[in-house]
Amino acid sequence: MKNFKPANNIQDLQYFGEFGGVNPSISDSSTYTFLSAKTMFDTFEGNAEGCYLYSRHSSPSNLYLDKAMATMEGTEAANVSASGMGAITPTLLQLCNQGDHIVSSRTIYGGTYAFLKNFTPKFGIKTTFVDITKIEIVEAAITRETKVIYCETVSNPLLEVADIASLSILAKKYNLTLVVDNTFSPLSVSPALLGADIVIHSLTKYINGSSDTVGGVTCASREFIDSLKNVNNGASMLLGPTMDSFRSASVMKNLRTLHIRMKQHSYNAHYLAERFEKDGIITVYPGLKSHPSHQIYKNMINPDYGFGGMMTLDVGNLDKANELMELMQTENLGYLAVSLGFYKTLFSAPGTSTSSEIPLEEQIEMGLTDGLIRFSIGLDDDIERTYQSMKSCMKTLSIL
Repeated sequence: MKNFKPANNIQDLQYFGEFGGVNPSISDSSTYTFLSAKTMFDTFEGNAEGCYLYSRHSSPSNLYLDKAMATMEGTEAANVSASGMGAITPTLLQLCNQGDHIVSSRTIYGGTYAFLKNFTPKFGIKTTFVDITKIEIVEAAITRETKVIYCETVSNPLLEVADIASLSILAKKYNLTLVVDNTFSPLSVSPALLGADIVIHSLTKYINGSSDTVGGVTCASREFIDSLKNVNNGASMLLGPTMDSFRSASVMKNLRTLHIRMKQHSYNAHYLAERFEKDGIITVYPGLKSHPSHQIYKNMINPDYGFGGMMTLDVGNLDKANELMELMQTENLGYLAVSLGFYKTLFSAPGTSTSSEIPLEEQIEMGLTDGLIRFSIGLDDDIERTYQSMKSCMKTLSIL
């Protein structure tokens, strides 16, 4: 793993535009013409490499980004989609049939939780939600019907860390597929090299980085990606979460600066987390020694990219959290908004936003308090100035 350099892999990609441009040409077509009927037939059957039939099946722009994402994650292939959920849902539906069972982390993105809790049971697929940090609990939840272990490298929003290598050993022991959502930690962690079978990203977040595009990707073996795209029974093909070519091109351009951005996001978040913990605020950040999984995460990450740009602060109650976020926005410290990976800091109270799909009693059980604020720390150049301004807001509201 030490020799795996994902940023170098991205740097080494070389695509020429149709007329020699340094950016690949964008295929602005939904359908493609053929010089012979036989070539059209062969393309539809998947037997004519380099030919395109219809953009829901594939397009040059999407295949460029597919290759880039597979290269970044160290997998054989990838398939981009119109959103992060457009990657997660077909992947799980492709893996599971009626009567199958999934063991999932209890702390995951609210949309994924709602899909597993409320939607897949319609198809006879059940899910058990567990504390993914306790391997013995994960193993105890496995049944004869289990097909998948699902987790996030760093969980949304509690920032629990999954021990991917240990989960991979467990998955192989029971012949299960380990699916890891790596949205919070691109470049920092390479789950496939730690034993994950499938790696998913919401491209909307860090990878695109400019909060102007929604997208997702599934990175896996060539066999699994081909199954997703099969015209007869592929979940991605038949459900149709196709990424637009212009959006693929946009993400492709932003991907090239991901390594620079991740270093700054991580540096800034680590700086703030250390300062606020010292000030006595309840702070959760995987880079802090107080984090329960600090050592596990430290052993997983590529140290060049640090511990990521996400942190949480608990300011006591929802009223205080809302007051603080509104004041920070007024003071131009960031935006009261969901999502992450933007150049400005974004903050939200996850219990009433990104995790609102999780019932209140279950939020309490997993430790999601109503005073918790989730921060996606931005690319601020003078992070000490940011810290002092945030601290001033907290003092104004008697949080400090």
